[in-house]
Amino acid sequence: VQLVESGGGLVQPGGSLRLSCEASGYIISIYDMAWYRQAPGKQRELVATITNGGSTNYADSVKGRFTISRDNTKKMVSLQMNSLKPEDTAVYYCNAQVVAGLEDLVVWGQGTLVTVSS
Repeated sequence: VQLVESGGGLVQPGGSLRLSCEASGYIISIYDMAWYRQAPGKQRELVATITNGGSTNYADSVKGRFTISRDNTKKMVSLQMNSLKPEDTAVYYCNAQVVAGLEDLVVWGQGTLVTVSS
């Protein structure tokens, strides 16, 4: 089972980016999915979560600017990021709680870099 992120890059302050993450492998079901981020010299922090039923939760720092969504049929989770700020610069990681075979797994993606700078 693996998660592969895409969509990172360089964007100016006030701009937008959309991150995507696709799960693959022998997956029976996916429970919660989430995005985390880790800025240079800082601990990894939770950005947003979404349950299998679509309930969402956001860090206070991104509320009103970021939107998490998922497509259960495609085993994908996305993060739409608007009104980006320099402090949003970080490596963004996808995370999922997965049932694979007889195991419950917590799976991480490899990360995608988002740089907000003029």
